[in-house]
Amino acid sequence: MASANLSEELNCSLCLDIYTDPVNLKCGHNFCRVCIDRVLDSQEGSAGYSCPECREKYTVRPGLHRNIALRSIAERFKGGVCCTYCVDTYEPAVMSCLHCDASMCDNHLRDHSKAPEHALCTTTISLETRKCSIHKKILEYYCTEDAACVCVTCTLAGEHRGHQVETLQEASEKKTQKLMAETEEAEKRVQSLEELKRKTQIKADGEAERVTALFRDLRRQLEELEKRVLSDISRQAEQMSQSYDDVIQQLEIKKKELSRKIRHIEELCNMNDQLIVLQESDTGDLWDTEDRHDKQLHSGGDMDVAGISHTLHTGLSDIMYGVTGGISIKPADILLDLNTANDWLHISDDRKTASLSHRRQNRPETPERFKWYSQVLSSRSFSSGQYYWEVNVRASDEWRVGMCYPSIGRRGGGQSVIGDNNKSWCLERWDNQYLVRHDSEEIKLPHKIPSDSLCRWCSQYSLRHPRIESWLHDKILSDRVRIYLDYEAGQISFYALCDPIRHLHTFTVAFTEPLYAAVWVGGGGVKLSGGNQDE
Repeated sequence: MASANLSEELNCSLCLDIYTDPVNLKCGHNFCRVCIDRVLDSQEGSAGYSCPECREKYTVRPGLHRNIALRSIAERFKGGVCCTYCVDTYEPAVMSCLHCDASMCDNHLRDHSKAPEHALCTTTISLETRKCSIHKKILEYYCTEDAACVCVTCTLAGEHRGHQVETLQEASEKKTQKLMAETEEAEKRVQSLEELKRKTQIKADGEAERVTALFRDLRRQLEELEKRVLSDISRQAEQMSQSYDDVIQQLEIKKKELSRKIRHIEELCNMNDQLIVLQESDTGDLWDTEDRHDKQLHSGGDMDVAGISHTLHTGLSDIMYGVTGGISIKPADILLDLNTANDWLHISDDRKTASLSHRRQNRPETPERFKWYSQVLSSRSFSSGQYYWEVNVRASDEWRVGMCYPSIGRRGGGQSVIGDNNKSWCLERWDNQYLVRHDSEEIKLPHKIPSDSLCRWCSQYSLRHPRIESWLHDKILSDRVRIYLDYEAGQISFYALCDPIRHLHTFTVAFTEPLYAAVWVGGGGVKLSGGNQDE
């Protein structure tokens, strides 16, 4: 075919593709500029240069001349399919005939046969792709079972016989509709995410503004407290200074009186009359006065450091109470729900302690009760707000504490244990290791957690050597943990109540149900509190 022959003529002999920026050597052969430059570069340092096509020799690197005409033809050929019948010119084709394996310009298309077997289609370089590779017939149908375009012979006698087939137009319309539906769904998801992003940004801006205002108020209160305490210190110092000045002034007067008496005694001594000297040297009242001055000096006391500390600590406590109230984190009064408690769990009378029992409790079976695992939920739920509660785990070596949805399973299987499903989040101690768990995915904590009793013991006996503390803290785990819930922010956080308090992990999720406090006990017992220290 003329079009195919033209394509071969426009191919570079080096890259075997249509010319890109064609140049020629003195011998007249054409190459892509990049291709011939690469060949000439490889011939550097050899005996000379040569044409890759005819091997003509050049003593120096030959110059390259751009072939503008060839470049124009190549670019036109790349831009579309040429008419098969326009041999002497390069007219672009507007339609192709699958029956004739030819592409035609407007002029030749008018003279083309209008017979039904002459199937016209949009122009294509490779007409073979529009025909069945086995039967060489036009692809007219689409096999939905094999997701392949087939000819009529394939559907009647070929490997697609008996399969569900559609016309190409029907299949194309269905695919278009599917793509449009997917596009619409993607657009909806994009809009939903954009809306979520906008709400998140608004919430973040609000939180940032709230925190900024909180710290601004904290700085103001701290500055006022600082001024008040410094003023108290200054006032006490001024009072003490005035007291010292008064005593010093009185002592100066007594010094002058003593000096006067000394001079008088010296005068008497010069008279050589010892009787008069002894009668005039009585200074008992001076010593009494000095003793009074000493008592007055010492009775002035020191600065009221205890009062200053009281003012400082009271002020700081008031500020911290205001901060806690400002961010609305409240201690949650947690009571355990007997209706959910497993029959091997003993619940204390105050419903604060859950411990593993060696005897069944013989409680009535209820749909809410956990059947196979020593687990219990709180009686109250949380669907908004910010709360915290604490668990004393000193009496148990194996436990899980956390929160869960009310839809968690109750009748058995791994889906009933907190942390082993997508309805619960927990902190766990198992085999002397701390970890957090959700949906059966666990994250081991990289360190052990020092107990608060150990921290107090270290402080009491001044064991503040870093290596000693580190070694001891690595051997003992925390007695108490704290769980924070921020429902609106979708966060459950776990803390070890050691000194200082240590953040362990935070789960972040968009909650879809109310949350209940949950406890699993593998041995011993655990005790709950509403956020107050529980010794």
